[in-house]
Amino acid sequence: MRMAEALMFAAAEPLDIDSIAARLPDGADVGAVIEDLQKAYESRGVNLVRIANKWMFRTADDLSFLMEREAVEQKRLSRAAMETLAIIAYHQPVTRAEIEEIRGVSVSKGTLDVLMETSWVRLRGRKRTPGRPVTYGTTEDFLVHFGLENVGDLPGLDELKAAGLLDGRLPPGFDIPNPSDTGGEGDGEFEDAAEPEYGAELDDHLEQEKGEDD
Repeated sequence: MRMAEALMFAAAEPLDIDSIAARLPDGADVGAVIEDLQKAYESRGVNLVRIANKWMFRTADDLSFLMEREAVEQKRLSRAAMETLAIIAYHQPVTRAEIEEIRGVSVSKGTLDVLMETSWVRLRGRKRTPGRPVTYGTTEDFLVHFGLENVGDLPGLDELKAAGLLDGRLPPGFDIPNPSDTGGEGDGEFEDAAEPEYGAELDDHLEQEKGEDD
């Protein structure tokens, strides 16, 4: 039994009866040996199990959780998401329609959802215009991630030029707005602002996504 145990412990793959028998002394009852070995390990941390008519040691089922490993997978934001985030940061509170007007293209389905799932973007309020569209702004997590005291610390036009982040051939009159997280048009109170999910306002956001999908 010790010999069979050593063989299966050292094997890189499951062993069939013939492979085990070839290594044991002539006349050994391989079936009985395996049965005894299986019983000996049935209450241990590893069990002797048969898979595809071959034998191998495997972690006991009730201890499988010990082999689990959790890891946080870092995902890069798409260019569209980064552009949308920049527009929200500098123009907040800003509506989806305004984001699309500034970018010159429509906001693809899920872009705002991704930014909200990262906790960098939140619903800020309603614009005081016909239809009362929902507006978006940045969060405290956004400030923490980018090391900002407040959104007013975002780099201005001259700083962005010096860092080489803006094309030198900018159109006449191009300017960078001064972002604010202290209020402004679009920060109208939600009727159920006490609710962390913003109630009907979040429904409006989701309805826009659904309408685009349809």
